[in-house]
Amino acid sequence: MDLQPIAAAAQDPDPGLARIAAWIAARMRPDEPLLVGVTGGVAVGKSVFARRLHDHLASDGARTEVVTTDGFLHPNARLEAMGLTDQKGFPPSYDTEAMMAALTAVRRGPARFPAYSHVTYDIDPTLTRTIDPPDLLIVEGLNLRRPGAAEALDVLIYLDADETDLEAWFTARFLGLWEAAEHDSTSFYARFRHLDRPGAAGLAKWVWEQINLPNLRQHIAPARQEADLVAHKAADHRLDALGVRAGQPSEI
Repeated sequence: MDLQPIAAAAQDPDPGLARIAAWIAARMRPDEPLLVGVTGGVAVGKSVFARRLHDHLASDGARTEVVTTDGFLHPNARLEAMGLTDQKGFPPSYDTEAMMAALTAVRRGPARFPAYSHVTYDIDPTLTRTIDPPDLLIVEGLNLRRPGAAEALDVLIYLDADETDLEAWFTARFLGLWEAAEHDSTSFYARFRHLDRPGAAGLAKWVWEQINLPNLRQHIAPARQEADLVAHKAADHRLDALGVRAGQPSEI
């Protein structure tokens, strides 16, 4: 898929978002929810992108909801029993059947979507939401591939970025959670507070190289070729190039 650069606009610091929102709005229909998946590497900014896309489309009157695939991860105890503790985020660590069932159900009635806490690093049952069929449901996270969970979606968006930028963003997020855990003993990251900052940064690098990078290359990046739309992010998180898969009914 060839990506076209996005020209900067003085009146809009991120014009790519408006173009994507318009592209999605053109696909919405009055009698059935449109399910849009947003995937990409760990720390690429899927949650922020999904929330901004939600706000943009909701401001135009669309009933829009955002859910995350993280809620369909197996709980930590289950992952440990399955021997998958060090492969959280890899396809086998998800209850894909439950995710597909929820995405199918929300088209015709209320559906329950579990949720995940990045602070406790586990499923949090208190955050489960029941969602009525919206005009637009944005599903952000990993494990969105075809065939598989993405079969339940109408549109798949892939957020792309250079690996060096992804690593830098992951490290910054890791260190932010590590710092916040200094005064929160319930945080998963509290167990790493005995490390100094260089030690914590070294741990983040190990996690990236041993877990997140292999997952990206083996299981996440292939979704780029399956996506209906690819949006590339620059080092400052700005969308700097867009492209749509051949055969789409309209260009972006």
